[in-house]
Amino acid sequence: MNMKTKFFATSGIIAAVYIAVSLLLAPLSFGAIQLRFSEILNQLIVFNKKYFYAIVIGVFITNLFSPNGPIDLLFGVGQTALSLGITILSAKFIKSIVARMIFNTVVFSFMMWLIAWELNIIFDLPFGYTWLTVAIGEAIVMLIAIPIMLLINKRVHFKKLMDA
Repeated sequence: MNMKTKFFATSGIIAAVYIAVSLLLAPLSFGAIQLRFSEILNQLIVFNKKYFYAIVIGVFITNLFSPNGPIDLLFGVGQTALSLGITILSAKFIKSIVARMIFNTVVFSFMMWLIAWELNIIFDLPFGYTWLTVAIGEAIVMLIAIPIMLLINKRVHFKKLMDA
């Protein structure tokens, strides 16, 4: 299998897993209190920046089904793309995979202000409280992801998966 085919196949699988997990657990994936377990896949970015497209496409397609409507495409995809971009840039300064995963968790959790703003616009939810609730949910999922992704990486080798 050539590199381009492997890249597209792997990206498609990652996006599909993100979509399937999000929609399967839809009651937990949207709203002011959320545990979007598909966000575990955000940790892939610390292994290889090429996962960016798979994750963003997964979020985009998932948010097409969002009960929050089309605005979720703008805010949800924007929050993901910005957070992933910041983590990609951090790789120049943070060499340890675990440290980068912790940094990625902090970035994603902090950037949930975009989702809080979206929910404030749609449902008139209080911005500060909503930011806190969605950030806590994000932090929980992303922290749970660290040992899971490190364990899976021992068998799958996430970096090589996108490069080979």
